[in-house]
Amino acid sequence: MAQTAQPDAIPLDVMMPDMDGTATVQKLKANPITKHIPVILLTARGRTDNKALFAELGIKAIISKPFNSQKLADQVEAALV
Repeated sequence: MAQTAQPDAIPLDVMMPDMDGTATVQKLKANPITKHIPVILLTARGRTDNKALFAELGIKAIISKPFNSQKLADQVEAALV
C-alpha cells in the first residue's frame, strides 16, 4: 500500500498481528520506492530499549501509548520537515 499511496509519513504500531513494526520498517527501508518515507513508531510497551535499532532503521520518533493526539501530530509534522 505504501508503494502505491506514497504517504508523507507512516505512523506504525510496534505490535501488529502478522508482522511487527520493526520488520515492517525494515521492509519499507529496503524498498527504493518507500525508503524515504518517515516512520513514527507507536508502542504500548512503554519501553524504548531498541533505540539503537530504531535509529539504524531511520525511525523519526517513538511514541508510547496511550498517546496524546497533539503529540502524535507534532511528531508527524516534525518528520515532514
